[in-house]
Amino acid sequence: MTIDVPQSILDELTDVEMPKLANEQRSDETVIIGGIALPIYRSGCVIVGSGAAGLRAAVELKRRGGDVAVVSQSAWGGTSACSGSDKQTLHTANTADHGDDFRAMARAVRAGGAMDEDTAYVEAVGSARMMASLQFMGLPLPQERLGGTLRYQTDHDEIGRATSCGPRTSRLMVKVLAEEAIRLQVPIYNQTTAVKILTAEEGGGKIVGILVSRSADRSGANPLGLAIFRCNVLVLAAGGPGELYRDSVYPNGCFGSLGLALDAGIELVNLTESQFGIGTRREGFPWNLSGTYVQAMPHIYSVDDEGREHHFLADYYRTTQELASNVFRKGYQWPFHSSRMLEFGSSLVDLAIYRESAAGRRVFMDFNRNPLPVEGDHAFSLERLDDDVSRYLNNAGAAQYLPIDRLEHMNPLAIELYRRYKVDVATEPLEFAVNNQHMNGGVMVDVWGRSNLPGCYAVGEAAGTHGVTRPGGAALNAGQVFGTRAAEHITASGNARSAPTTDPDTLGIVEFGQFQKVVRADSTIAMKVVKADVQARMSDRAGIICDPEGVSTALQEAKVLNANIRSNGIAYGHAAEAVRAAQWQQMALASEAVLAALDHYIRDGGGSRGARTICDPAGRQAPTTKSGVLEELRFREELVEHKAEQIVVKFDGGAMKISTRPNRILDETQKSFFERDWPDWLTGRIYAA
Repeated sequence: MTIDVPQSILDELTDVEMPKLANEQRSDETVIIGGIALPIYRSGCVIVGSGAAGLRAAVELKRRGGDVAVVSQSAWGGTSACSGSDKQTLHTANTADHGDDFRAMARAVRAGGAMDEDTAYVEAVGSARMMASLQFMGLPLPQERLGGTLRYQTDHDEIGRATSCGPRTSRLMVKVLAEEAIRLQVPIYNQTTAVKILTAEEGGGKIVGILVSRSADRSGANPLGLAIFRCNVLVLAAGGPGELYRDSVYPNGCFGSLGLALDAGIELVNLTESQFGIGTRREGFPWNLSGTYVQAMPHIYSVDDEGREHHFLADYYRTTQELASNVFRKGYQWPFHSSRMLEFGSSLVDLAIYRESAAGRRVFMDFNRNPLPVEGDHAFSLERLDDDVSRYLNNAGAAQYLPIDRLEHMNPLAIELYRRYKVDVATEPLEFAVNNQHMNGGVMVDVWGRSNLPGCYAVGEAAGTHGVTRPGGAALNAGQVFGTRAAEHITASGNARSAPTTDPDTLGIVEFGQFQKVVRADSTIAMKVVKADVQARMSDRAGIICDPEGVSTALQEAKVLNANIRSNGIAYGHAAEAVRAAQWQQMALASEAVLAALDHYIRDGGGSRGARTICDPAGRQAPTTKSGVLEELRFREELVEHKAEQIVVKFDGGAMKISTRPNRILDETQKSFFERDWPDWLTGRIYAA
């Protein structure tokens, strides 16, 4: 069996052109703040972020008659449009074969713990509708001839609920949603960066707008291009804190919404939970190396400063079969997980790569060589692989001799993608590392996407709806489901039917003053110093290997940095740097919040789970290599009780306040009944708190 896909089809699924934005409407209204005339733009609802989740919220709200606008730092430049993997995954209810069970899917989604049970069910039951509407808008999800969606198994997925359009799945999602938003005439303001959330204290605080910096509004009288978007409702959809780590697979310039939210007193949750995995570095073309990249079983090696190659995985695994089989398993066990370091599991591959990088060696995968043998063992052979690996390769017909041929057979798009970025994996080795890839925590929201700040919602990676682990591709599903849910709730509230026409007397005054204290041309704190400080601390102290003392020290250093920023601000040169300075203040704040939550978790006896290993000499577990136990990496196990709660962080009075709350519970014995429950739908009672 061979796969023969015309080049034109490969091109169409790889080179995804985005639609052209309509001309922006300039504001003819201003407000004087601090002696500067700031343009005012008005909308019932403003959505921060133009990725898949934000555009879904915009489209759904506009369809329901809402007055909505989108502001974007860089339209089509975020993680949805620019990130992916070999066949980037969308995780939904299984619509192939015999269908699915939504409650079973919800249990699988929340299986890692620290996730609300009702949220997991919302994501499960909403996934079928979400997928169908994306297909209606033109998303080319693959089907078999009888209409079932083609499926495969992904990480933390034992059923096979994954599907894909190829490496550009999320970009294709952005494309069809953007085309729909443009068709519906949703205004999208590009090169518009949110720097402060605006609130009024009436009724205990509520959203009144957002302070932004816009390149289109820069002038001699307003050199930083500051403007106000006045609104009744705000939706945070600007993604995760990609700049938080030095070792990151996020596209450059992804700052997310967490610092912005913290500054406004919005509660965040589960900041201890992230995802790390192998991928190419952001200095070149950042991309996750999951799926067929590793299922092809390339040779993985490192190179030292003198150019010598090291077959380092052979120091960790006992046999060639064990080594190759676990390289393969990284395809559907892609994120690092502490428990998978044990018993010679697949995360021992991540640990080995992490340690090589920490030792200053560069790591590569070579698709023109099969894995080299472990010393004293047989050479690599497709006849000597673990049963699950052999079954997969046999079903895929991937019996070719070299990894590059197996990769081309299983997924030619994976090769085409890198060629677009001047890297030909068919002819040269691919350099990669263990990188930060996703924030599972974020803004704490209810089942409609509402935060604790009235009028503010969060969707996509900005929302902390994920627990410790999640099936691969569940994040794309969650963003679509909660984008729709938020739009439904906003519509029911009536708060975004029209733009506000009057303004509070104090509109933007306090926040403008706070912005000026942070962004200061005369500051002695250089932005590049803040960046290097934050990223090094997070990668070195809060990556996949942590220890109590290191995290505690990192937290104290982060507190000192933020205190200095509050006192002295961050220096900038030209106008674009002023916006970056504001974003690095947000990133420094987000860093302290993550470390505060992690330090609290560890002090409370928290053990290793999900993305992080908490090292402790008294720990009960340690990874083992063929040479013996790695005692320096002995680690704590997770406490069962921690699965049932979430850590909440709020920035208040210049300090991070930490608390915990139990997961919301879903009573699976409670069933809906049409005649009883229909009135709640008709009267809107389903939207009540």
